Amino acid sequence: MKRRDFIKATTPLLTVPFLLNGTPVRALSRMKVLNPLFNTTLSTDRVLVLIQLQGGNDGINTVIPLDQMSDYNSLRGNIALPESKILKLNTATGIHTAMTEVQSMWQNGMLNVVQGVTYPNPNLSHFRSTDIWMAGEAYNQYLNTGWLGRYLDAEFPNYPTGYPNATMPDPPAIQMGAVMSLSAQGPSQSMGMAIQDPTTFYNLVNGTTKGPFGDPPDTRPGNELKFIRQVETESQAYSSVIKTAADKANNMASYPSGNSLADQLKIVARLVAGGLMTRVYMVTLGGFDTHAGQVVSSDTTTGAHATLLSRVSTAVSAFYEDLKQLGCVDRVLTMTFSEFGRRVQSNASLGTDHGTSEPMMVFGTKVNPIVIGNNPSLTDLDSGNLKMQTDFRQVYTSVLSQWFGVSGAELTSSMLADFTQVPIIKDLSNSVSDSTGDVFALQCNPNPLDGIPGTIRYTLPVSADVQLRVMDLDGRIMINLASAYQSAGEQHCSLNAASLPSGSYFCELRAGQRRSVCRVVVAH
Repeated sequence: MKRRDFIKATTPLLTVPFLLNGTPVRALSRMKVLNPLFNTTLSTDRVLVLIQLQGGNDGINTVIPLDQMSDYNSLRGNIALPESKILKLNTATGIHTAMTEVQSMWQNGMLNVVQGVTYPNPNLSHFRSTDIWMAGEAYNQYLNTGWLGRYLDAEFPNYPTGYPNATMPDPPAIQMGAVMSLSAQGPSQSMGMAIQDPTTFYNLVNGTTKGPFGDPPDTRPGNELKFIRQVETESQAYSSVIKTAADKANNMASYPSGNSLADQLKIVARLVAGGLMTRVYMVTLGGFDTHAGQVVSSDTTTGAHATLLSRVSTAVSAFYEDLKQLGCVDRVLTMTFSEFGRRVQSNASLGTDHGTSEPMMVFGTKVNPIVIGNNPSLTDLDSGNLKMQTDFRQVYTSVLSQWFGVSGAELTSSMLADFTQVPIIKDLSNSVSDSTGDVFALQCNPNPLDGIPGTIRYTLPVSADVQLRVMDLDGRIMINLASAYQSAGEQHCSLNAASLPSGSYFCELRAGQRRSVCRVVVAH
């Protein structure tokens, strides 16, 4: 209640009802915020879209351990998916039968899966665990700030004074929904404004004050309601720039109907393509608290969970097809998260109860198309729950660093500590313009390296001072391959990994101001 009181006390003046395409929305009004979402020395044209799977997604029936099917069927026999219908990512790992579009994205190199994500001593309360994920805090911390809000406060200490401005005329982040996210809360005030009315987008674009139930009646209360709606629209500092962006682009792809997530992503695509400089969007799909009726007993591939995952799959697929046709697909990274996973063993109500770790899915043309970590063990458990492999703050840290280029003290101040990164992005340049078209075409062949030297190949678009090195997942330099001025054109060098333990590594290429990374696997 202390945190709730804090947020309640600090957001009212920044909360203005607003909406896009009939969908509640809110704009985190602070600008440069995400400019370099986090690095004033590096500009970025990249966008992050967060999809909250609200309620606690059953990760075991989302990303299925094909290498443990006997235990899987034994522990959740009444909700287990038939092995023959599970969609394969690789020989050990599959995904729910309802996610055919996601499987296609995997096959096209547009999906990264992070296994076993949670935090030490996980809390199984929806409210408390959501706070932890939004704040980026430990289980025993009670912060009044969010992981984005901390960065934004340091970057723009005088906000909201002076914004919007010529340098950043657009909202740095936009959230669809009616409740302000803790993630953008700064230490003294919210770093943004809530835009929550369900029909305001149409009103804004069309220049009307019509509400969700039509025009108010021509009565004294009706006239007051018209006035209130007019004030709502006019008081939205960013309404004109949002309208301008919306007017510049129309959706090109077909989105599924009756899908609230698709409705939200449809708006995001339109605003990104319309030139809005906003760097972070948050959208939400609820209903994942599947204590009962998660499946239909006569066909476990159907039911509430299948419907939800199908909505995720079709919405994300349509979103990326739209971005592709609109010419901005390389700029957008999309990441799912939920406040927790579900228990390993199903219950007698054809459902699952609150659990711990979960998989996170990251989509985009620039992701490392790999599964990070092992399938979580279904037998080596902690009081019936999956054990942690990856702290969610490692994922946040990796996205801020690898996608937006945040580093050093800025990264530490946002995340409150140093967290080991995981290889989510395959090209670590800070701007899409640095990497579109695989400028470097950095690769290792063969890969994995199984005892014989490999060859690192890359192409320099211009002559430059080059640094080429192999690093472990903690960023420690293991092998220096090159440090010299090299001419434009194709280049190559030999990589002898005999001295490296088996595992995953980064090969990092720096040429002038550009940077690219590829993953190298050593398997002795």
